[in-house]
Amino acid sequence: MKKVNLFPLLAAGMVSMAGCGGSTPTTTTGKKPIDIANMDTTVTPGTDFYQYVCGGWIANNPLKPEFARYGSFDQLREENQEKLRILIDELAAQTHPVGNVAQKIEVLYEMGLDSVKRNDEGFDPVKDQLAAINKIATKAELSKMVATLHKEGIFPFFALFVSADQKNSMMNIVQLSQAGMGMRDRDYYLLQDEGTTRIREAYKNYIRQLFTLTGNSPEQAEAAMEAVMKIETGIAEVAFSRVELRDSQRNYNKMPLGEFKAQSEFLDWNIYFETLGLDSIPEINPRQLPVYEGMHNLMKHVSIDEQKYYLTYNLLSAAAPYLSDRFEEANFEFYGRVMSGKEEQQPRWKRSLETVNSALPEAVGQLYVEKYFPASSKMRMQELVANLQEALSERINTLEWMSDETKVKAQEKLSTFIVKIGYPDNWRDYSGLEIKNDSYWANVRRSGIFDMDYMLSQAGQPVDRSKWRMSPQTVNAYYNPTTNEICFPAAILQPPFFNPEADDAVNYGAIGVVIGHEMTHGFDDQGRNYDKDGNLTDWWTAEDAARFTERADILVKQYDDIVVIDTVHANGRLTLGENIADQGGLLVAYQAYMNTLKGKEKPAPIDGFTAEQRFYLGYAALWGQNVRPEEILRLTKIDPHSLGKWRVNAAVRNIDTFYEAFGITEGEPMFMPVEDRVTIW
Repeated sequence: MKKVNLFPLLAAGMVSMAGCGGSTPTTTTGKKPIDIANMDTTVTPGTDFYQYVCGGWIANNPLKPEFARYGSFDQLREENQEKLRILIDELAAQTHPVGNVAQKIEVLYEMGLDSVKRNDEGFDPVKDQLAAINKIATKAELSKMVATLHKEGIFPFFALFVSADQKNSMMNIVQLSQAGMGMRDRDYYLLQDEGTTRIREAYKNYIRQLFTLTGNSPEQAEAAMEAVMKIETGIAEVAFSRVELRDSQRNYNKMPLGEFKAQSEFLDWNIYFETLGLDSIPEINPRQLPVYEGMHNLMKHVSIDEQKYYLTYNLLSAAAPYLSDRFEEANFEFYGRVMSGKEEQQPRWKRSLETVNSALPEAVGQLYVEKYFPASSKMRMQELVANLQEALSERINTLEWMSDETKVKAQEKLSTFIVKIGYPDNWRDYSGLEIKNDSYWANVRRSGIFDMDYMLSQAGQPVDRSKWRMSPQTVNAYYNPTTNEICFPAAILQPPFFNPEADDAVNYGAIGVVIGHEMTHGFDDQGRNYDKDGNLTDWWTAEDAARFTERADILVKQYDDIVVIDTVHANGRLTLGENIADQGGLLVAYQAYMNTLKGKEKPAPIDGFTAEQRFYLGYAALWGQNVRPEEILRLTKIDPHSLGKWRVNAAVRNIDTFYEAFGITEGEPMFMPVEDRVTIW
């Protein structure tokens, strides 16, 4: 996704405020609140809570060849894709004026399905671009081409985007971020273990194949591969690690544009910014500032021809999924099979649907909301969010490790959360995006230009805080620190995250935890550095910051000790923010649920499970998943989220009420001594 400053949770949903009954409610959704068939009751909760709750689901949902990871979350995505497919099929059965947004959706979707046309075209759709790169003879021409590719959404060397100034959050600023590595993480270039070496060799084959498919000789393909690896390895050597990228202060380096130009001269910056229409901007934020000095030194030893090979590869790799089957298969072979362990591509209709969603997200979203999202859901969600905010406020007030001074600031931030539910109030206008029947890649390219033009037009302008950073049909949720907002798109507000027929205990354990998770992101190791207005500023006392760090470090150690596969450990520092939010979400949602029971008779057990047990069962059921070994290794390297098993087992082990709910005692594998448990929020 082309998103910045997000801390997405891979789950969200909505809750019912209905009362609890004494037996399993009948459902109209076809989704039982707690399905015993999804559990493995041969395992006790105190032995392996994740297996106990999800073992049946895991056994009954083996990985399909097209998936590297498949879980409850992915299952909902699959169901949502079917809804979108029906929606687009209905559009195709109607007649739409040329240029109408429905006609654009229909045309782009059909082009994605037309493999005959794409195979006939081969690589013709990129020939003009290849020729333009091949003509480059000077640094000035190369700098213009880098800007041209950036304006199309292709990012060799580094990425450029426009977003809120982190220390002046009401205004947008042009920002640069490290990029330009086709394997998408520096470790793939630098580590020398057997697994990484195997991936690196497969990547070299992928580069060779792209150049061979465009008519280059084996010798030319080899030279191109060597050039690409030389440049990308050089970038990797100066790039920040995933953990370093989480350091907000270190990644803030606002300065006058002229000062930046003088510090690094590997491009002709005057031509670069002029080509993008940004030559008059006064300031810039090069987020990983040392990287540009490193690339300046690197380019002293890289020829123009080598850089042309590198730009050509960036173009071909970006275009490959939209060209002929041979290009698409080459791309999948590396990124799908080698990197993730997938056995086959998704059906063509799903791939085409992803393209439509990327090019026309809010256009599809508007149709999706009209067909599938009732207006009443938005109001019910608002009520739940208010309940969770109240519970988090109560928890902040009772924190024994935080001073009253910092609590006041924390309460101010919590009270000013912007809450976005379902869909935006104002829809984006796509009348300026041309979709026509020339080539699939040409449409994708125009979409990239359309989006970049839209973003670049916001440089130096006030931040539009009503803007959404996910489409309504996205099965996801996010917190954004610079706008201090939490967002829950319509598509996530469905079972298993929100089940309108479920009892409150299950829904608070599912969607309630999700909402609490997003709220807690405002106070995790990154989010806590931003104030109520979204500015990067230190509003903590030094003593409170030290106490927070002390507790966070304990959590880091707990996750560092987890062995995810073979001898590979989880990265507790990379996943710290998400782990804090998981724990916080559980604690806040549990308290919010308990608040709803005040003055009421205790709910009777359902299916033999108490309300407290159903809360934790509702949470754990979200994270059942099957994952290929290759994907476990890849995600452990790049993903700030812990794997599903550990989002359950590692999170609940710190929470006293979990032990009480299931009677877990010393000697059981899930037991952690009280003195070793840590609570942050």
